[in-house]
Amino acid sequence: MEAILKFDLNDPDDKREHERMLKSMDMHLALWDISQELRSKVKYAPDSMSEDEYKAWEQAQEMFYRIINEYTINLDL
Repeated sequence: MEAILKFDLNDPDDKREHERMLKSMDMHLALWDISQELRSKVKYAPDSMSEDEYKAWEQAQEMFYRIINEYTINLDL
């Protein structure tokens, strides 16, 4: 099985989609890095921060996963 993506790089919309496709791995890696930073803050740093700061990091992590789940993004792929 194979898939071929074709873009008309003279069309501005197609060119933008082509650039997005080319950067998709970078976007995936950036989201992965953000997820790991949030995980680290919530899992390993609670003793070094106030309860309010910890709750803020927890809420940020929950918001991050809610958003990527709404877009059905699976970081484990």
